[in-house]
Amino acid sequence: MRVIVDQGVCIGAGNCVLTAPDVFDQGEDGLVELLDENPPSELDKDILLARRLCPARAITVEES
Repeated sequence: MRVIVDQGVCIGAGNCVLTAPDVFDQGEDGLVELLDENPPSELDKDILLARRLCPARAITVEES
């Protein structure tokens, strides 16, 4: 899967970082930073949960 983040709508809640820290981080401004656009499939469940928990809907997932 391919992960896309939209920093323009991110509100810095941090749910993504707590749920999938190997894929997401927060910058000094508190906004999401994508660490791995094409993470390994064993992280799929965590990424999908992070997408669901994002209050700003800043995470998009494209299936391979």
